[in-house]
Amino acid sequence: MSETTSKLDELLGDPMVQLVMERDRVEPTELRLMLERAAQPMLAVEAEEPAVPPAHVIAESRCPNWLCR
Repeated sequence: MSETTSKLDELLGDPMVQLVMERDRVEPTELRLMLERAAQPMLAVEAEEPAVPPAHVIAESRCPNWLCR
């Protein structure tokens, strides 16, 4: 296991982080995939997709009509 994976596991395992993710309806597996893709920008360039989507795309996918609670 790499140091980066270990730190990510530690972060996602933190109870406070889990509470915030639950409140914001963030799926741990989706977040892990997004962060892993961002850590490997060459793969995203080959697929012609941005490594991390722009903020408005993330917001729209989480909060249709921009009405987050």
